[in-house]
Amino acid sequence: MKLIILDHYSQASEWAAKYIRNRIIQFNPGPDKYFTLGLPTGSTPLGCYKKLIEYYKNGDLSFKYVKTFNMDEYAGLPREHPESYHSFMWNNFFKHIDIHPENTHILDGNAADLQAECDAFEEKIKAAGGIELFVGGIGPDGHVAFNEPGSSLVSRTRVKTLAMDTILANARFFDGKLASVPTMALTVGVGTVMDAREVMILITGAHKAFALYKAIEEGVNHMWTVSAFQQHPHSVFVCDEDATLELKGKTVKYFKGLMLVHNKLVDPLYSIKEKEIDKSQSSKKPYSD
Repeated sequence: MKLIILDHYSQASEWAAKYIRNRIIQFNPGPDKYFTLGLPTGSTPLGCYKKLIEYYKNGDLSFKYVKTFNMDEYAGLPREHPESYHSFMWNNFFKHIDIHPENTHILDGNAADLQAECDAFEEKIKAAGGIELFVGGIGPDGHVAFNEPGSSLVSRTRVKTLAMDTILANARFFDGKLASVPTMALTVGVGTVMDAREVMILITGAHKAFALYKAIEEGVNHMWTVSAFQQHPHSVFVCDEDATLELKGKTVKYFKGLMLVHNKLVDPLYSIKEKEIDKSQSSKKPYSD
């Protein structure tokens, strides 16, 4: 497990975006080999998405051969609703990059049979070869996706009733009206995320500090579902300084001491421009007389 500690939210967002960029480019995706990326919603990943859009617009990154699978969606909220996660992803990310719509996968919260929709989502992930990198965020109570406290740590994609803390936290997106916040959602399970070859969790802000403490310094506990990723062979937690307020000083010092090593994951920062140059050079015929 790696814990990446940056000074501010913007730096944490940029580090995460650089990591995603390098992973996609190093994977070298193509028409017969797609990179599969799990994605979250919420305010935390917005800074990361903005940087990824910037990389695409600068010609450094392409999502043409990337397939995405989103973590969750509200049940019963129309897809066109401004607070649906379908709207969120298209407005904040997908419509700004070159990803093909058929390669984006978001659970349908209005399906006639919600559990059948969840089961089909699991099958789509399998058909895509599994998730290469699953990016997630957490709530103040340590929930990942909508895997609320008490969720099974081997759970699969399913329908979940939302905890009151989650409803209260999300009310700000519905003009503060609790009655307007959906009470159920479709969500990938903890086990679904654990199956990914790599997991990156974004945790920023002092209000997430206790959850980060539970994730890093205490044991695996189904009341803090984010703690499950202690047992993932390739997990990366990316946080800002505010999120470390509940960690022991020696824990922070230990992980900050590893940053020289961990920063090598994003430096050098790769670009598809370099690959295009390499291709053009390798295609030239060797000089001969």
